[in-house]
Amino acid sequence: MRFLLVLIIVLFLAWKLWPEQPVPTADESFIGPQLQPLRKAEKVEDQYMDALEEKNRRIEEQSDGG
Repeated sequence: MRFLLVLIIVLFLAWKLWPEQPVPTADESFIGPQLQPLRKAEKVEDQYMDALEEKNRRIEEQSDGG
């Protein structure tokens, strides 16, 4: 009985003191290659939105100045 108690305590301590493995990010996991096209699409969308805002700003400047 004493052996079982010592074994449980040792296993518990080993479990608590075992170094934690870092959780991989989505880019590092198996889904990483599938995220690359998504990242490219997000960049294209951001560029489009920036260009659209710039165009609207120019239109407003021309309408205010004209």
